[in-house]
Amino acid sequence: MLKKFEIKNFKNFKEKIVIDFSKVGGYQFNPECISHDTLAKMLIYGKNATGKTNFGRAITDIKTVLVFPVMFGESSFLNADSTDEYAEFNYYFQFGKDKVQYLYRKKNANFLSYEEMYINDKIYFTNYITDEGLVFTPGTELKAQAVNLQRYVEVHREGDESSQERTIPFLRWLINNTALTDESPVMKLYNYAKGMTFITLSPRKSLATRRPSADFFKALEKEDNLKDFESFLNIMGVPCKLELQKLPDDTIELYFKHKRKVNFLQTASSGTMALLDIYRMLQNFKEITFMYLDEFDAFYHYEMSENMIAFFKAKYPDSQIIMTTHNTNLMTNRIMRPDCLLILSTFGTLTPLCDATGRELREGHNLEKLYISGEFKDYE
Repeated sequence: MLKKFEIKNFKNFKEKIVIDFSKVGGYQFNPECISHDTLAKMLIYGKNATGKTNFGRAITDIKTVLVFPVMFGESSFLNADSTDEYAEFNYYFQFGKDKVQYLYRKKNANFLSYEEMYINDKIYFTNYITDEGLVFTPGTELKAQAVNLQRYVEVHREGDESSQERTIPFLRWLINNTALTDESPVMKLYNYAKGMTFITLSPRKSLATRRPSADFFKALEKEDNLKDFESFLNIMGVPCKLELQKLPDDTIELYFKHKRKVNFLQTASSGTMALLDIYRMLQNFKEITFMYLDEFDAFYHYEMSENMIAFFKAKYPDSQIIMTTHNTNLMTNRIMRPDCLLILSTFGTLTPLCDATGRELREGHNLEKLYISGEFKDYE
C-alpha cells in the first residue's frame, strides 16, 4: 500500500506537500476507514483553487511513468512562480515486509530526468540524464540479478534527442524487459500502479461522456451485469428497474422499466448520469489499488454521497480511496473520523482535522459545527 507521498514544484504546489497514510490516529470508531494499519478511505476539503484536482493528478502520476505514458506535454506542468527546472515526485510503499521508495523528477509531463529506487532502505538503482548523457548506477541487489543493464544504456545512446526511448524510465524498461516474479517488490509496485485511477466528475466531464460507448451497453446484455448496475443505482438511492432493447439498426438502448418504457439517457438526472459515469469507469479495473475521486459528490444529495462512501468501504475494503468534496455534511464521525478528514490549504499544506486544532477530537464532537465556526481556519 502507499504509505506516504510527497510532491514539489508541480502546478500550484511550489513547496513540498506531503500526505502520510501511515499517520493513523488512535480512534476506535469507523475502523473500515483503515486497512493494514494505513489510512484507506479519506475525504479532502479545500477552498476553490487550492489544488485538489492537481493533487489527484500528482499522486496518480506514477501510472503515467510505469504503465501508460502520456502522449502530450502540459505547458503548466511546473509551478509558475518557481525557478526550479523539474517537479519532484516521491512515493513510499509497504508491500508485506518489503519497503519500497521510488523518487523521480520531471521537467514536463513526458520528460523524466532523474529516478532512484530503494528496496528495504537499500539503493536499488539511480538513473539520471546530464548534458553529457545517461548516468546509471545499479545497486548491489540489481547487479546480482540477471539483467542486461548495458542494453538499457545502449538504448539511450542509440536514440536521438527527440526519441521517446531516450527518456524511457529505467524502472518501466526493467519491468517490460525482465522476467520478474509477482513476489518481486518491483512487480508489486507495478501492479499497484496499474490499479491506480483518477476520476473527476466535473460538469464538463459529465456532459462529455453523456453517451457511453457501445461496449458498455453490449456488456449489459449479460443479465448479471444489468442486475449489477441496477443494484448499484438502488444502493446509491435511485430506486429503479432496468431493461435493454436492441433496435433494428443493432444499437442497444437502456430503459427504466415501467408500464411504458422510459429511455434512460434521455430522462436520467445529472446525478444519475454521474453515477453511470462512475460505474462505467469502475468496470475498467479488475483490481483497484488506489482511487482519487475529484468532486465525487458534485451532483448528489448528501444522503447519496453517504451511500457512495458506504459502497466504497464495502466494495473495496483494502483499496486506498481519496475523495474531494465541499460537502460539510460529510464531515462527521458518523461515517468518517478526524484522521481521515483532511484540509488542503491555500498555502499548500494538507492537514488532518486531528492535527488542525489544539483540542483532542473525540467521537462525540460535531466536526461540521467546529469547521463552520472556524476551529480549523488556520489550516485553510
